[in-house]
Amino acid sequence: MSTAVGDLLGATGGGQVQRVLEAELATVRTRHPDRRPRILDVGGGSGAWAVPLAAGGCAVTVVDTSPNALAALQRRAREAGVGELVTAVQGDVDALTDVVPAESADLVLGHELLEVVDDAPGAVAAMSMAAVPGGAVSVLVTGRHAAMLGRVLAGRLAEARMVLADPEGRFGPADKLRRRLDAPALRALLEAVGLQVEVLQGDGVLDTWVPRAVRDGGPAAVRAVAELEALAAEVPALREIAVRLHALARRD
Repeated sequence: MSTAVGDLLGATGGGQVQRVLEAELATVRTRHPDRRPRILDVGGGSGAWAVPLAAGGCAVTVVDTSPNALAALQRRAREAGVGELVTAVQGDVDALTDVVPAESADLVLGHELLEVVDDAPGAVAAMSMAAVPGGAVSVLVTGRHAAMLGRVLAGRLAEARMVLADPEGRFGPADKLRRRLDAPALRALLEAVGLQVEVLQGDGVLDTWVPRAVRDGGPAAVRAVAELEALAAEVPALREIAVRLHALARRD
């Protein structure tokens, strides 16, 4: 994957995620040098991940329920010069097998998806079925503990208590998310359908804690934060306070 594409993916807020996906796609290219890596982005919306991946030479299918988001995706893909590499499909993860062939993707993305679907185990099972044997599923979810700490810092203690105590990590009926996960819950969801978790890391471990003045301190400060984030993402205790949790799991 080119540096330019890496920079674009980094702009989605997933530097650590980007590195894991780059490594996975390098493996796919080595295994199948005669064709493009095939990626399925479930709930990919307007293409925050799909368009940069297509710019890196992947063939990307995006499944989303929103026709407006898919229209924006197609427009962004054309503007980036990769319209022919991005396929937009209107559909729901609950009926993924109706719109996407089974065992058709080298890599399946379910980023910021499990928080909003009705049936998280069913969504994971559908994504697993869409991956080729030996393929991977990448899941990015909102972290429960970071959400709780964020509410503590904002003085919203009742909501913080509810996020921590509620089985789904919700702060009440007004919560727009159906669930927030911690690392054990995310691992259990993936392993329940037979996926083998190879990476489980934090993404945005330092987002809540690094002062804006530090972030705005120039290139050297940005590099220092990125290097510290890379170290913190792999520390289990710190991973639990990441804004997002990322997992890469392998289908047998």
